[in-house]
Amino acid sequence: MGRTIAVANQKGGVGKTTTAINLGAALALDGHPTLLIDLDPQGSTTTGLGMRAAGISGTTYELLVEGRPAVDVVQHTAIEGLDLLPSTRELVGAEVELVAMAAREQKLHEALATVRGRYAFVLIDCPPSLSLLTVNALRAADGVLVPLQCEYYALEGLSALLDTIGRVRETLNSRLALEGLLLTMFDRRNSLARQVEEEVRHHFGDQVFRAVIPRNVRVSESPSHGMPVVRYDPSSRGATAYRALARELAGPARADTVRGAAQVV
Repeated sequence: MGRTIAVANQKGGVGKTTTAINLGAALALDGHPTLLIDLDPQGSTTTGLGMRAAGISGTTYELLVEGRPAVDVVQHTAIEGLDLLPSTRELVGAEVELVAMAAREQKLHEALATVRGRYAFVLIDCPPSLSLLTVNALRAADGVLVPLQCEYYALEGLSALLDTIGRVRETLNSRLALEGLLLTMFDRRNSLARQVEEEVRHHFGDQVFRAVIPRNVRVSESPSHGMPVVRYDPSSRGATAYRALARELAGPARADTVRGAAQVV
């Protein structure tokens, strides 16, 4: 059975979608079959992989609200070994419609039952909020990867997310752990960025990934070309960092770190 990881942070603009896309692509390129789930109504993971609404035969809205089997919604991407459960703007309505449903927090977990065994990794790109969609992701996940931008307010809202993870573990998903914190948009020339890194590593220790994602123009450009940076410019600093993250995540030492993290969240 593979690992299901929610990529979550209710603070927007931290590199959450960029991380989901590029980590998923890097894992696939390393030979780990990976499924990306776009659970954000903005659909940026979907468009960032070059898919448009006109070419999509099923979405995560149909998965959650209409009960359509995940196997019918999965789309292959241009990267071998990387599949996608896409999103469109109609997912905005799912939040309201799910409220009236029984076991509304379980919808994604139940929908993935038919496909989870096909993949080494399932990555869920969550919306930038602690919403019912995010709770569905946390119920379905084994771990949570939290991107943190290296800026003054990096830790803003993190305590609320960690509290939500703890409550979900107590009530819905006892196996849920903190997969790790990922420092993003890092500029070593910036003294504030270095201070943020030092503070985060001091407080969270091994729960912070060794890999750090730098500020890199190639990372910013790649979504407009409908491809991850690891394919758009494989030799760029951003691509190299995401390849390093993928190898760290897939390494055996990470499992021990995650088990330890589950005790302290």
